[in-house]
Amino acid sequence: MRLRIWPILLLLWTLPAPVHAQSPRPLQATLDRVLDDPAYETAFWGALVLDLRDSTVLYARHARQNFTPASVTKLFITAAALEQLGPDFRYVTRLLADGPVVDGVLQGNLIVRGAGDPAIGGRFTDGDRTATFRAWADSLRRRGIHRIAGGLIGDDDYFDDTPLGTGWSWDDLTYWYAAEISALSFNDNCVDVTIEARRPGEPGRLTWEPPTTYVTLINQTYTTPAGQQLKEGYRRLPGTNTIVLFSRVPEGRRDTESLTVHNPTRYFVHVLREVLLAEGIAVEGQPVDVDELSTKPDYTAPNLWTVATYTSPPLSEIVRVINRRSQNLYAEMLLRTLGAERPVPDSTLAPGSAEMGLAAAARTWLRAGIDTSRVQLVDGSGLSAQNLVSPEATVRLLAYMAAHPDRAVWRAFYASLPTGGEEATTLQNRFRAGRARGNVRAKTGTISNTSALAGYVRTAGGRLLAFAIFCNHYTVPTRQVRRTIDAFVEHLARSRS
Repeated sequence: MRLRIWPILLLLWTLPAPVHAQSPRPLQATLDRVLDDPAYETAFWGALVLDLRDSTVLYARHARQNFTPASVTKLFITAAALEQLGPDFRYVTRLLADGPVVDGVLQGNLIVRGAGDPAIGGRFTDGDRTATFRAWADSLRRRGIHRIAGGLIGDDDYFDDTPLGTGWSWDDLTYWYAAEISALSFNDNCVDVTIEARRPGEPGRLTWEPPTTYVTLINQTYTTPAGQQLKEGYRRLPGTNTIVLFSRVPEGRRDTESLTVHNPTRYFVHVLREVLLAEGIAVEGQPVDVDELSTKPDYTAPNLWTVATYTSPPLSEIVRVINRRSQNLYAEMLLRTLGAERPVPDSTLAPGSAEMGLAAAARTWLRAGIDTSRVQLVDGSGLSAQNLVSPEATVRLLAYMAAHPDRAVWRAFYASLPTGGEEATTLQNRFRAGRARGNVRAKTGTISNTSALAGYVRTAGGRLLAFAIFCNHYTVPTRQVRRTIDAFVEHLARSRS
């Protein structure tokens, strides 16, 4: 979806255009030399560096041209969500019952009504993936319930039913970064499979978390002699939960991969049923997706009552996961949450859709002074190659957030960005030394033939800079492009201006 709302742009142009005095020539010449490496003769670079103290442009190259931003897209979504929902926003997922309890038996169904929470699983429970489900089992027991006469219904209607982002590549769909999207999600909509090598020539031993029957694993793995290279191989058959594993794992090694499931809503209630059974609560009916029912639950019915709820961590913590880990599913769900919570009035777009989320997010982009007629975003994660933004639009967003009137919004946004050299983030293997180490705070972006970095860095002279740098259409190894980008940022950090 290309957002065509430019006629009101001039009314909301709140920041000065970054066209003030240009940088000292020595810095400009140094940065030009970094990007003019002959290895990039067929590639396309774009960059903009802005001094936030006085809006001086320190460097610009193709700053108004559009580039594929990859995961830098997440800056546009998380900024809008923090501003419009607030850092303290929380999701509430509800466990409901539609019948009375008679002699310890629930004479009806359990219904899980999703609200778009991306974080139910182990990320915020010290790796205990089913902690929430066991807590719900405790809630049932406290009410004297030991058997469910009905089944389990997963309601994902808070979002629309589009499970994937526009323009996603089919060969990504097995892997965690292309997990299906649902308003009812569990364990990042993945199963975590571990292959443990045995003796050379033998298949590896498979274990998976959660240990659910929802997936079928076909073991075509092979143990190779110790010292050989690990060769990963996974494929989930389209439209199924049959996963073929054909990795080659050296003796003495183990390999763990998060692999996607089909229909996350049914996955949620399937695992919930397994947990309830393990906790001694019988469930006679089967788990179903609400879309499989001829009649959907009536949430105004007098026989419907709340068994338990789960409240998520605050949005500020969820956004940290999105930007520090570059978690695609979280970003996609946050985009749709914007569309559900802050829909554009009188729009024909569906609330809870990616399209409505983008239309809602555009309010923030307009306030940042971005010409939205020149921005094309189609997803929330940046996995689509159809996304297009410019360095100028990106830096305008960064400058707007740095000057945001609600300082809690700015602090949450800035804190969400990984720091150079920080462990367990997308920058953990970058900026390991130099002035940018522990200094640069920036979002990475990587898909095929695209590498990007955008964020903030403080100069040796103490000035805070906002920068965006994109490289598209390169054919050299991505690690080489990253080294060039890092060298560019390191020069900014060393600058005495």
